[in-house]
Amino acid sequence: MSTKKKVVVSTTPRVPQAAQRVKTQVFTPKNNVLIFGKTNYVLMLVGLALIALGLMLMSGGAMPDPNTWDESLIFSRRRTLLGPAVILLGLVVEIFAIFKNPGLETVAPEQVA
Repeated sequence: MSTKKKVVVSTTPRVPQAAQRVKTQVFTPKNNVLIFGKTNYVLMLVGLALIALGLMLMSGGAMPDPNTWDESLIFSRRRTLLGPAVILLGLVVEIFAIFKNPGLETVAPEQVA
């Protein structure tokens, strides 16, 4: 006597329950609120401008004559002190702009409606 096992073939793929739960938990934003406010973006642009200004202050230093060496052109206070200080100030402004809470801004009464 030969015993054969019955094979059941399903036409629909079986999805595990964990996968079904993941599909139902779809994130849909309820409102379109931006992370940063207008003040944050303005402060970011100011910080970027300060960084660019610091880089421009540090640029230069080419010798007018390749046979002479002039330390005052390369090691001037503008290049060694003022330029890096302006760059650091720009980075501080950028960090402040990122961490500033846009929810603390005052809203005009006509926008509240």
